Amino acid sequence: MQAADGNGPGRTVPEPQRTPRPPDSRPSASAFGRPAGVPGSFAPGASAVGGIALGDPPLPAHLSEAFGRPSPDTESLQRPRRTPPEAPVPPPPNPWRNPAAPVALTPPHDEDAPADDRPPAERFTLREALFQRRLRLSALIGMLVAALVIGAVGAVIGVLAANRLPAAVIDPDATLTAVDPGVVREPGSVSEIAARVTPAVVSLEIRAGDTGDTGSGVVIDPAGYVLTNNHVISSAATNPSAQLTVVFADAAGTRVPGTIVGRDPLTDLAVVKVDVSNPTVAQLGDSDALAVGDPVIAIGSPLGLAGTVTTGIVSAKNRPVKLSGGGSDTDAVIDAIQTDAAVNPGNSGGPLVDASGAVVGINSAIRTLGGESSGSIGLGFAIPMNFARGIAEQLIRTGSVQHATMGVNARSATDGVTDGAQVQNVQAGGPAAAAGIAEGDIITKVGDRTVGNANELIVAERAQAVGATVPVTLLRAGREATVNVTMAAV
Repeated sequence: MQAADGNGPGRTVPEPQRTPRPPDSRPSASAFGRPAGVPGSFAPGASAVGGIALGDPPLPAHLSEAFGRPSPDTESLQRPRRTPPEAPVPPPPNPWRNPAAPVALTPPHDEDAPADDRPPAERFTLREALFQRRLRLSALIGMLVAALVIGAVGAVIGVLAANRLPAAVIDPDATLTAVDPGVVREPGSVSEIAARVTPAVVSLEIRAGDTGDTGSGVVIDPAGYVLTNNHVISSAATNPSAQLTVVFADAAGTRVPGTIVGRDPLTDLAVVKVDVSNPTVAQLGDSDALAVGDPVIAIGSPLGLAGTVTTGIVSAKNRPVKLSGGGSDTDAVIDAIQTDAAVNPGNSGGPLVDASGAVVGINSAIRTLGGESSGSIGLGFAIPMNFARGIAEQLIRTGSVQHATMGVNARSATDGVTDGAQVQNVQAGGPAAAAGIAEGDIITKVGDRTVGNANELIVAERAQAVGATVPVTLLRAGREATVNVTMAAV
């Protein structure tokens, strides 16, 4: 056998030799050998070897009691072995917090499921909480502060309520006056009339790009015809890009497009058509039956406030008012009903209603001081319904209106005694020229209508029928004369 341990190559190492075991001697085997019949190192139980009994000797009683194992029925002094806490069960996933969670059905309610066996919460008295320290000091302080805050809030509410209550509630010696438990709105009251007429009143909105106008109107026919002022819808008629919308005074605020049927700049009236079914139609009244002092109601959308109702009286009748400008092509003179009911921009085209609920006029103009004092100052003017009805009928039938004229231009004049309209020029070949009226003549009467100024002359002319022969009274060189004039169409 070769080795490479540094002692030199080629050195021969002898093989290890096993020492032979000496044979067992019988005396040693009898002294140190296993007893007969014992295969292992220890015998099960006591065995007799050489007349000696083998096994554990019995222990004395005092040692057994001191160091022996305790009886199973005896309480042990050792601490019980701690059971490791169970791992918390994760809550079931909440599908409402994850939009991508799949739909899952909740388990049915089991009425036979055992009730909650948790013990009730421990209760203790205030004395225990205060003197036995069942609650922490911070909790007691928090409860005291909360009680003080609640008491302070209650005191403030009580003081405010006491200040708002009438003296009779606080003072037991005061006596309250009797009140009617219900408000009775008799037929003919303003509220009752407004409730009947307002559904027939509409708002008109005209939009053209970033600009717009608003006004009012009234439904006068079941077919959906709405009567309004020309100056309200003139921008929609002259601007192709403008949109006309009619808004009804119902709960839904129905909005429908409107179509202009016809308009008359010389009387400032127009008719708009809407496609609606079964609209509420206003009843038209007799404006000639009005008297100064009669109560009237104006309904419309002043300043864009739809469904506004104002009241007043008729303060004058047959008041000639010239209407022009306002961004429209209106050039009219109306024989207006004057009222002190508040009429503001946006009321134009809305109805003036009498005490019976009938429409007696179309609100068209107001008188203001101008500048910063613009707005209603108690002078509103409406076109009489008897005149507006005839214009509306012509517009619905033909889309246009013919007006009677004598063919003269005049200005207001007076000699200090007599007022009239002085003729400035006469249209060649016109009705006035044919009747012999000349420049400088002062017209004081047309038919049955007295003329006191130039506006009244226009009103008197347009009140006549085209083709009718009308007597005209005039002054020439201080002498009064009457001529017959056959009215022509404008």
